[in-house]
Amino acid sequence: MGMATMDRQEEFVLDTQTLLARAYAAFNHRDIDSALALMSENVSWPKASEGGRVVGKKEIRSYWTRQWKEFDPHVEPLEMIDRADGTTEVRVHQVMKDLGGDVLSDREVWHVYTVANGLIERMDIKEDRMSSGGTPSAAFSSH
Repeated sequence: MGMATMDRQEEFVLDTQTLLARAYAAFNHRDIDSALALMSENVSWPKASEGGRVVGKKEIRSYWTRQWKEFDPHVEPLEMIDRADGTTEVRVHQVMKDLGGDVLSDREVWHVYTVANGLIERMDIKEDRMSSGGTPSAAFSSH
């Protein structure tokens, strides 16, 4: 009986890699509510297609809704590395299509997550060293 209780508790606190895998799955299925449920109230997120950042679940919902009216992104995690500083780096295969299905970008990118209390607090995109954080990601640049 004690074992069943322990298993139930573990379901509520996901390990970081499971948490992130669920977030990517929700994003790829356009399930905003499930993705946002994995984030803290003041989560900070990069606006890869616009430049800058959004803070908070309401802002992320608005940003993703705008993004999905212009692009069809699919982001598949390939590798996750837990770093000593508490962040988790995720190598992803990112395919960006226009709404007609034409591929605009197909490349690997690193995402860096800060997770606290079992929720995503922050996500950053690790671009090449020459990139500045305020401009749109190269994935969204037209050819």
